[in-house]
Amino acid sequence: MKTFKIDVPERLAQQVEDLVTTGWFASPEELTRHALAEFVQHHRFELQEQFQRDDIQWALSLKDADR
Repeated sequence: MKTFKIDVPERLAQQVEDLVTTGWFASPEELTRHALAEFVQHHRFELQEQFQRDDIQWALSLKDADR
């Protein structure tokens, strides 16, 4: 498993603590994993499309450089 270290605003940190304290999540780490997975799942198509556009732009720039 990979580890990330992040800084969050105090208000967000308090909201995370509240969700853990009230039993919605077992730990801040569990909430963070869940939130990241939801974000990626929700934006998967959008992210894939952007990666494809970036790849096409890169390939076109190589083609233009060969001229």
